[in-house]
Amino acid sequence: MSATETVDWATANQRYLMAALAVVRSTLERHAAKDGGEAEKKNDDAVEETLNAAARGMPAPSTLEVISAAFRLSPFERDVLLLCAGVELDSTFGSCCAAAQGDSRKNYPTFSLALAALPGAHWSALAPSSALRRWRLIEVTHQDGLVAAPLGIEERVLHFLAGINHLDERLAALLEPVPAPTDLPESQVEVARQVAQLLARSENETPVVVELCGPESESRRGVAAMACGEFGLRVYALRASDIPAAASEREMLARLWEREALLSRGALLVDADEIESADQARTLLPFLEDIHGLVVVTRREPLRAGQRPIVRFDVPRPSSAEQRKLWNQSLGQEFGGLNGEIESVIAQFSLGPRNIQAVCANLAGANDAGELSRKVWAACRLQSRARLDDLAQRIEPAAAWDELVLPPAQHQLLREITAHVRQRLKVYETWGFAEKGQRGLGISALFAGSSGTGKTMAAEVLARELCLDLYRIDLSSVVSKYIGETEKNLRRVFDAAEEGGAILLFDEADALFGKRSEVKDSHDRYANIEVSYLLQRMEAYRGLAILTTNLKSALDPAFLRRLRFIVQFPFPDASQRAEIWRHIFPAATPTRDLDLAKLSRLNIPGGNIRNIALNAAFLAADANEPVTMPHLLRAARSEYAKLEKPLTESEIGGWA
Repeated sequence: MSATETVDWATANQRYLMAALAVVRSTLERHAAKDGGEAEKKNDDAVEETLNAAARGMPAPSTLEVISAAFRLSPFERDVLLLCAGVELDSTFGSCCAAAQGDSRKNYPTFSLALAALPGAHWSALAPSSALRRWRLIEVTHQDGLVAAPLGIEERVLHFLAGINHLDERLAALLEPVPAPTDLPESQVEVARQVAQLLARSENETPVVVELCGPESESRRGVAAMACGEFGLRVYALRASDIPAAASEREMLARLWEREALLSRGALLVDADEIESADQARTLLPFLEDIHGLVVVTRREPLRAGQRPIVRFDVPRPSSAEQRKLWNQSLGQEFGGLNGEIESVIAQFSLGPRNIQAVCANLAGANDAGELSRKVWAACRLQSRARLDDLAQRIEPAAAWDELVLPPAQHQLLREITAHVRQRLKVYETWGFAEKGQRGLGISALFAGSSGTGKTMAAEVLARELCLDLYRIDLSSVVSKYIGETEKNLRRVFDAAEEGGAILLFDEADALFGKRSEVKDSHDRYANIEVSYLLQRMEAYRGLAILTTNLKSALDPAFLRRLRFIVQFPFPDASQRAEIWRHIFPAATPTRDLDLAKLSRLNIPGGNIRNIALNAAFLAADANEPVTMPHLLRAARSEYAKLEKPLTESEIGGWA
């Protein structure tokens, strides 16, 4: 409809509405006069002819016709609605109501007046299940009983009749319009087609609940908007956490939405990602069963079925080829110069259309392909952080290869890990290993060794080498004594990390991934399920998962067999300790007369060496001196005391 046609329709709709109100007003006047004569009949005929002329001038259905058809109003119910609207839109209606009821104080419509004055009256229009009351087209004030109670039209309905279509203010704060997507990858477009076909088949039946599951919220919303758009429906999103727990409030929300869906041809999308507890599910499921009409539920994991049928569809992440196409579209001419780099980005990050567009929007100012490549990688990391930052501690990697003092075999294993992460797209997809099966494609490593031997530092080195984010998982926030909660927490972590393929570091993993126990009770059984679930997620995780443990023997052998790398971090010998001391102080730290041979006699691992060096630096700074052996001796005594370990003469002999 063009702008001119819209103006013409609005004018014609206003003319038609006022003509319809005039018919009802004429009916009230005739009822007030009791015995309408020839003059009244001529007036009625003239009013009817005006209404017919206004109807012939409508370029499209009027709002009154739309409401009558959508809510299946009888002629009497339509006139009751007009009676209530007339009081708001025509200043003469109040006096007409008072005259028709024979009481100057009753300048408002009532069911009693409608039943007595309007043609085709039927008592069922007063019932709570009637269209007028079920969908809150009118309001009833029960101060004088049902029949004598003042009636009023709902503001949302009044504005719609007048040609102004906007969300009810009670819904506007809860609903978010979902825009129609323009850039869904083909795999997701295919899901949208399947959903649209289902909706077409069930159009004349009680609509099923459509559930869209998958890792990406924007993709699920896009599929819903595309499928509903095939039927001219606009999608509005409601957070499941905003659904009231009280049954009466929940019922009110359902009725308001049903009315809104009919007035604005809308479809409801319930975002249930936040639903975790049983109490929240007990609120959501009755709400879904109470709504009559199309409802789409989006969630990473499927809901349990309720009484109303739920048809589920999985919305996949964009494939590598689809991501390549999205990058090409977003980068335009710059894509050719970055083609090789984009392959590395696709191998590491799994981004949807919105995130790719956001990355490309932040690339202005790059002077050459190298700088552009670095900006793309950094922007992808930022896009992938949002969810994981809320679940784990991000560590900024500072350690480099030359600071990591390990035997050559361990160094070689760590180099192999980086190669596996870098080359997984080539090996899995280009060389076809993924076609042989999806099991075992996750890259996992166990770093085993006593405390302070460099396990966390090695994870930092890998993160820095690969230019990836490193997240330490706080086991205290993951492990739960409640059955099933640990799996939910692990699922959140892995789902959040999946988008950016971040490096996950599970410190002291034996606390969570210990030997599977013999099943003696339900808690043992669920503890074993938690271990099995972890194994499945690690095998499917597209990034690198690192587990650290001080006690390798405490881990389940079956678990160890399914790890790709096991790196043993040995206690450093004297030569290795000397090398650690050589790199322990930053270049800007002033030192004097440090004896590495004597320092290497301290029989402690690198973590404790760092503590001694740091404490000695503070002692020297406080004395306004360079770091010297006496400062290190004092710091060593403090560190050994903390460890409850004696500092022997063989370790510090000849220091003073």
